[in-house]
Amino acid sequence: MESMITDLTNSIVESRKARGITQKDLSHMSGVSYSTLTKLESGVIKSPSFIAIYKITKALDMTFDELIGQAGFKL
Repeated sequence: MESMITDLTNSIVESRKARGITQKDLSHMSGVSYSTLTKLESGVIKSPSFIAIYKITKALDMTFDELIGQAGFKL
């Protein structure tokens, strides 16, 4: 389970960086606190809420399916 979360958070980081968005900007765009976002990206949060992931994917103009697909998972 932990490697699955790591893959998911790596996809968030890659997507954010590919779009040239800072953590602070993504925090504002998504409504997820900066503290939560940095903890999520750094692996401190081991079990992120679905709502936080959903808000982040929307702010990155992605669907949840696209995010998990990018992480290498299939539904």
